[in-house]
Amino acid sequence: MTRRELDAAGITDPALRAAYTRCRRLNARHGRTYFLATRLLPVERRSAVHALYGFARWADDIVDDLDRSRTPKKRDALLRCLERDLAHGLRTGAGDEPMVRAVADTSARYGIEPALFADFLASMRSDLHVTDYPTYADLRAYIHGSAAVIGLQMLPVLGTVTSREEAAPHAAALGVAFQLTNFLRDVGEDLDRGRVYLPADLLAAHGVHRPLLEWSRRTGRRDARIREALIAAEAMTREVYRAAEPGIAMLDPRVRPCIRTAFTLYGGILDAIADQGYTVLHRRAVVSRRRRAATVSAGVVHIAGARWCARAARRTPRAGSTALHQWKGPVQ
Repeated sequence: MTRRELDAAGITDPALRAAYTRCRRLNARHGRTYFLATRLLPVERRSAVHALYGFARWADDIVDDLDRSRTPKKRDALLRCLERDLAHGLRTGAGDEPMVRAVADTSARYGIEPALFADFLASMRSDLHVTDYPTYADLRAYIHGSAAVIGLQMLPVLGTVTSREEAAPHAAALGVAFQLTNFLRDVGEDLDRGRVYLPADLLAAHGVHRPLLEWSRRTGRRDARIREALIAAEAMTREVYRAAEPGIAMLDPRVRPCIRTAFTLYGGILDAIADQGYTVLHRRAVVSRRRRAATVSAGVVHIAGARWCARAARRTPRAGSTALHQWKGPVQ
């Protein structure tokens, strides 16, 4: 499958193919939900998505891995080295790290704004010294770089049927929705790293503070106040999903099944959190294999329908136009 993706994307240089393959492996290993949805993309666009994910994962691991020998100073030095490597890669197409070479090539192929990568790395650096966020506005400033820019980087790869400017706010919102979902799912793990990504004012509105979260994490005991705060965080996240959803219909019809699948699978994480009684401080919520398989299968059906409509449109333009109109609902 890797060779087919690279061939379809027109990536022929052996070193560059190896770099993209490295990114794909990172996506398959760490981004299970994301990788599964990516399999529904047109084959020629998958490598670019793997490159964007691989680079983001590489930077995130510098900040977040649990290697105690890496002090914040060492992590900052590694992040700055990556930043210099990326700047060089975006100018020349070269790079020391495979992920940099792949993402620099993707950026050149699709015209991705370099400033989006700078914003991303700025948010990664803030993780080295910022451990909580007083308000949702403060958190959103961080999420712009850690998540919204990911949606904006993806937009040129996915393609749109509207102007990119019209689709951009929805693409950014989808990145934010996915990030907020991760924050809610990973409350316990983030606390182990000394961070709380839920806004302090949201927690305080329900009588929750960091020591209470740490007590619950340490003892395994529940508290009704924590549950209510997590319910409020879930509601806040679902509002962002609603803001993002109209953007799916603005994308190239061939990529909509992929994004719809990712939208559904990530939303399913919120469902799993609720079904497990908001016990995210004690165990990680995951979407069941059965539900994941059913969601992906539905995406495959939508892809088949979209392809049939495209073939019909090529054969008989007028009839094809009607067929596409009839299928438009499910594909979106």
